[in-house]
Amino acid sequence: MFKKILIANRGEIALRVILACRELGIRTVAVYSEADENSLHVRFADEDVCIGPARSADSYLNVPAIISAAEITGADAIHPGYGFLSESSYLAEVCEACHIRFIGPDPNVIKLMGDKARARRAMKKAGVPLLPGSDGPVDSEEKALKWAKDIGYPVIIKAVAGGGGRGMRIVRSAADLGGALRTAQREAEAAFGVGDVYIETYLENPRHIEFQVLGDHHGNFVHLGERECSIQRRHQKLVEESPSLGLTDKVRRKMGGIVVDAARAVQYTNAGTFEFLMDQDGKFYFMEVNTRLQVEHPVTEMVTGIDIVKEQIRIAAGERLSFKQSEVTFTGHAIECRINAEDPDTFAPSPGVIHAFSVPGGPGVRVDTFAHAECTVSPYYDSLVAKIITHGRDRQEAIARMRRTLEMTVIEGIRTSAPLHLKILGDPDFVAGRLGTGFMDRFAARPRPGNLAEAV
Repeated sequence: MFKKILIANRGEIALRVILACRELGIRTVAVYSEADENSLHVRFADEDVCIGPARSADSYLNVPAIISAAEITGADAIHPGYGFLSESSYLAEVCEACHIRFIGPDPNVIKLMGDKARARRAMKKAGVPLLPGSDGPVDSEEKALKWAKDIGYPVIIKAVAGGGGRGMRIVRSAADLGGALRTAQREAEAAFGVGDVYIETYLENPRHIEFQVLGDHHGNFVHLGERECSIQRRHQKLVEESPSLGLTDKVRRKMGGIVVDAARAVQYTNAGTFEFLMDQDGKFYFMEVNTRLQVEHPVTEMVTGIDIVKEQIRIAAGERLSFKQSEVTFTGHAIECRINAEDPDTFAPSPGVIHAFSVPGGPGVRVDTFAHAECTVSPYYDSLVAKIITHGRDRQEAIARMRRTLEMTVIEGIRTSAPLHLKILGDPDFVAGRLGTGFMDRFAARPRPGNLAEAV
């Protein structure tokens, strides 16, 4: 087992990794930018190293600085968290060259899954269902028109690299395809340094379902069930839950088997998430593999009782998975709300100093956060302030616990998305489980009463 792990991240995920390390008896090293000098992950790590100015490119994305911090402190492994360098094959390769263990998949697997077109081909070979689409990058309007004609409109153009909705365009007619293609290519080039895009069929209002997978270096693979991630705004998830009401136990077992076989086929190790779209007929279609820990991993931990971060660390250290598939059980229902520092109506960023911070606990409530009274929510980084996760015997109880937690939450000094989450939780379609990626478009267009939680 490792003696010291450097955490190449910040905020709540850095604290989450510190918690796992403490339980495993592993010392931790926090890296931080000048803007994060007084952050909690710096306070609670055993050691800390400043790696640069506030700008991410000069600190949390600075691979030489992170590797130097690991070497100076004698860390024998690096956990990248999520975001920043978590899916960087370059960081994984440099770690390998420096004899530092990267807590994540092999760099070749990260490269493969990071190229969406190559990933599609690999998944097709492994027997994973795919949407009709191009067999590789589309580099001209002529080719795009041919593919779109073959698969039928509407189509969606997607960046081969990256995600988060950048380099992505929905096209409903041939007249709009050329302009959308060029726009998507420019966006992809600006965001990811690679302008390649591909085309596939666009599904109207599907469910977004993802499966959590773990694989060790001894040929053992398991899945931990699915997460429903359909509540999104501009391809950014707002609410996640497990299990999904859209799946039966039979479908869950079938899809779990498919993703485990796919992980085995590409020799996937550590934690990963296989993401799918599910159409109105219950058919699944592969989207992508996220080769890292997900923001929403706590909902899976709540229903399975398995600490995914500790499993990540054990796997990277060369140990076998601590459980078998037959030992994975699913109990109750869990929901996660991402509380962001933004206006709940306009979504404008709301950085600043939090003057009061209180999130009540109680039965079935987990709060993952870096926030506290008089801390600063920086304008330089992601706006996530806290993740509130509730667990209940069933979905109704999980919703009730989330509602009372949000209603009693006090965050003063900045605006947050908590009031928006309360409205979502009270929406008839959400309560009934009628979910899809178009939920927020319909939700925003529906006439509503005044804010439900102005004090939050």
